Amino acid sequence: MTLLLVSNRLPVTLKRVGDRLDVRVNPGGVAAGLASFYREHGARWFGWPGDVAPSESREIATRLAKEFDCHPVFLSKHLARSFYAGFSNGTLWPLFHSFSTYARYSASEWAAYREVNERFADEVAHALSPDDVVWIHDYQLLLVPQMIRERVPDARIGFFLHIPFPPYDVFRLLPWHRELLRGVLGADLVGFHTYDYMRTFVGSVRRGLGYESRIGTITADHRVVQADVFPLGIDVETFASAPVGPAAVSSIARLRKALGSSKLVFSISRLDYTKGIPEQLEAFGRFLESHPEWRRKVAYVLAVVPSRERVAEYARLKREIDERVGRINSRYGTLAWTPIRYLYRQLDFEELLGLYRASDVALITPLRDGMNLVAKEYVASRQEPDGVLILSEMAGASRELLEALVVNPNDADEIVSAIGRALTMPVEEQAARIRAMQDRLRRYDARTWAMRFLERLDDVVRLSQDLAVKRLSAAHRDQIRQAYRSARSRLLLLDYDGTLVPFSIDRDAVPPDPGVARILKDLASDSANHVALVSGRSRRDLARWFGEIPITLIGEHGAWVRDRTDREWKAMLSADVEWKDRVRPFIDRFVERLPGSAVEEKDFSLAWHYRSVDIETGTAAARELVDVLTSLTASLDLQVLSGNRVVEIRRGGVNKGTYFATRLAREPWDFLLAAGDDWTDEAMFAVLPPTAFSVRVGVAPSAARFNVESDRDVIELLESLTKPPP
Repeated sequence: MTLLLVSNRLPVTLKRVGDRLDVRVNPGGVAAGLASFYREHGARWFGWPGDVAPSESREIATRLAKEFDCHPVFLSKHLARSFYAGFSNGTLWPLFHSFSTYARYSASEWAAYREVNERFADEVAHALSPDDVVWIHDYQLLLVPQMIRERVPDARIGFFLHIPFPPYDVFRLLPWHRELLRGVLGADLVGFHTYDYMRTFVGSVRRGLGYESRIGTITADHRVVQADVFPLGIDVETFASAPVGPAAVSSIARLRKALGSSKLVFSISRLDYTKGIPEQLEAFGRFLESHPEWRRKVAYVLAVVPSRERVAEYARLKREIDERVGRINSRYGTLAWTPIRYLYRQLDFEELLGLYRASDVALITPLRDGMNLVAKEYVASRQEPDGVLILSEMAGASRELLEALVVNPNDADEIVSAIGRALTMPVEEQAARIRAMQDRLRRYDARTWAMRFLERLDDVVRLSQDLAVKRLSAAHRDQIRQAYRSARSRLLLLDYDGTLVPFSIDRDAVPPDPGVARILKDLASDSANHVALVSGRSRRDLARWFGEIPITLIGEHGAWVRDRTDREWKAMLSADVEWKDRVRPFIDRFVERLPGSAVEEKDFSLAWHYRSVDIETGTAAARELVDVLTSLTASLDLQVLSGNRVVEIRRGGVNKGTYFATRLAREPWDFLLAAGDDWTDEAMFAVLPPTAFSVRVGVAPSAARFNVESDRDVIELLESLTKPPP
């Protein structure tokens, strides 16, 4: 088995130095998170190597493969520009960070994005062997999982998003958002830094594509896809123990000497509107204004790494930062003291490490950030147990670095207060906070992050394989038909909605079509057959549609039964319905709040249907209603059931499996077939003997022996039983 890592850029950068081609390891990005284990894991890395002349491509490919286990995906300058600077960073980057006003929607850049994703998929699919694992990274390659799946259907594919996933109302501004969702769902496992990002992704899948999920498990295109959370770690030991070279030591020493006993506040960010640099400067200026006692006693080292200066938004941002730094230094600086030391360049690792260790306070306040490894690096670098981290609550790292001073990056007063607290925090408190964060970082470092993702991917793939084994095949159908024909006493237990008819938004518009009614009549006409319809529908619906067919009707999930041998409905529960008057007002409030929802009163239950309500809104309201009803009826003998676009509260004591377990199980059936489509049918599947042929509609974990894709598969199976053998 080989691990194939796929990202926009390779972990190395090519640079022409005279006649020599220099290859350097990239210091940040995805490479930083994976560098500590990818070589020892024997992985191959697929990515764009940067601009390469066509005449050099073969030589470069050979060298990268031999020396770095890298497989370059070559792109022309024009294509790379439209793909990377265009759609990836001109559309997806601002949109995913919820800066929708910066996003542009260009059809030609979208076409370039698709083309590049196709090229990546082609390269990876060509290199894949049967047992290989593909791990795709980040927003530049959102379409690649599904493209590989189309080329290699049984591929093992993981995808990890390193930036935030936006709320659906932001995401759907993108004309091609559904294509991107389908692209990501080509993976077996989709990873995120935080639960917030995972929830917004799952919500977007539900609202954009209509796929439901349960605890992050999504059934899509007859496959199971798992969404889960894996906060990216760092190589803690490198930052904790790496030495700082003489040149960097000398530079830091000169800085410290110039500062004297002053405190040092440090921040480093790439030039980007998501990083909150102007807001940081505004807060630091206010701090100096409101705390004159700290003037000449604190210095702020601001390092900004150049990025996309030719893009108008970034050029404006650079001017704004320059002007703010100039104003603050002019207003508060003296000949002997400069409040802000401003660096606009890339810092090498030793310089960065030296500043991490020399700084008393790290000020990391992005407006929106997927994780922010700088915050973790600062904490890990502290060799003495001191230092204070001020961290934005909008950074994913804030979910882990709980002992940081967490601030809202848009609240200048809160940042001012945090700076003051950080500069005066007792050393003992600093030590306790730093040690707690360092312990947490050591337990979940970069290597642990990668291994846990891959282990989880193995689990998900095994689940999918198990479900694939349970899929009703042609051989299974033959087995069922043969067992049916040789049996003398047969029982068929069939759900209705979603099993014999498609699930419909309009619950009143799904009476059985003539074909379904005919099949049930044909099955019931065989004296060896006992057909039972087991449904959540009311007895009135069942009697209206199937009253003339000699089959057993079981309504309201087992509360009412009309045996095939008579026309009497028998209640399986006592007639106590006083509880309805207590519960109905609460359900009525939800009907008022959500137009399109409705309450249905049955004999033993009340059901709140939200089939016509927006999926995301309805699902959130359903969870709330379940909590309300569960609390309200905790002391009563009632059940709260959450089904397919319905929440039902009913008397306890029976379920879809009760009538079989108490009555029908006593008879010696030679053949037993049961079919259902949701978790309410699991009670029926659970009480059946192991020899029963139980069928779950939809690809999902189930107690049933087999899965089928849709109600049409059930109808075809039943119809085949009514036909004479060839």
